[in-house]
Amino acid sequence: MSEQSDELLKAVQEIRELVRLMAEPAIAARDQKLRAELKRIVGKSIANSKSVFLMDGNRAQADIQREAKINQGNLSTLVKRLAGSKLLSGDGKKPKLAISIPSNFFDDGATDE
Repeated sequence: MSEQSDELLKAVQEIRELVRLMAEPAIAARDQKLRAELKRIVGKSIANSKSVFLMDGNRAQADIQREAKINQGNLSTLVKRLAGSKLLSGDGKKPKLAISIPSNFFDDGATDE
């Protein structure tokens, strides 16, 4: 890419982040019940919360397990519970969270369980 294209891409990414920041209160209100259910399912487990952030539809469960350092059975159970609550889109092989959450979503008390 040319330097001009790089600068344009950077500017678009900055604008996207600003729009996300401004939209977050509206998104939170819209998704309030789903977000509450997500917190209930994930609990205070750091491994669970790391796993959820990796659920972008691009990673297989094995990749999420490795990156989040979560037990395979626990991840499988987590995926099933999220899918059962309509918190995942697509199939469970490459899970994708159906709602957007901010990067500090689970910061209120996660522990190593």
